[in-house]
Amino acid sequence: MTEKEKMLQGKIYDTSDKELAGMRLRAHKLSKAYNDTFEDEEEKRIGILNELLPNRGKDTYIQGPIQFDYGEFTTFGERCYANFNLTVLDCCHVTIGNDVFFGPNCTLATPIHPLLNEERKLRYKEDGTAYDYEYAKPIVIEDGCWLAANVIVCGGVTIGKNSVIGAGSVVTRDIPEGCLAVGNPCRVVREITDKDAVLREII
Repeated sequence: MTEKEKMLQGKIYDTSDKELAGMRLRAHKLSKAYNDTFEDEEEKRIGILNELLPNRGKDTYIQGPIQFDYGEFTTFGERCYANFNLTVLDCCHVTIGNDVFFGPNCTLATPIHPLLNEERKLRYKEDGTAYDYEYAKPIVIEDGCWLAANVIVCGGVTIGKNSVIGAGSVVTRDIPEGCLAVGNPCRVVREITDKDAVLREII
């Protein structure tokens, strides 16, 4: 089993693996290239995203700046929107449904480091290469969710469809569908219902 296969299956893997290091470097360069573009350079931006995020649905818009560890392990549905400073550490699969909104400064972090320092600390190969052991768990954000500003989602979490995560929340456990959830750690406050409608007079 390759280190890439181990990583994507949530097993302990060697972060210094040459294949993975090359993939990360490519994604980091593409992220930087995207961040150096202006909003009106639409053709250039789309070209970069096609390389960085090939699994991206129609009418999904990513404001930038962005930072992806791999890019190709993240899937966006259709009509998604990400505001400034989206960070995705996709060492395991990140699956984002349709009509998902991200406020500024959101982070999706799949990696998990061992709690024991003896297991977590840097090691060195015979050639001097530094590495550590870690593993990752997938993240799933279902259709219709909104993650407000400064939300962090940890590995292993699923957020159910149409749920809203309040600003500054740290999501460490699954959130059911149709809920408003806030806090650190993030907890369900209540269901979202028709009483929350604000557009009745407009539409």
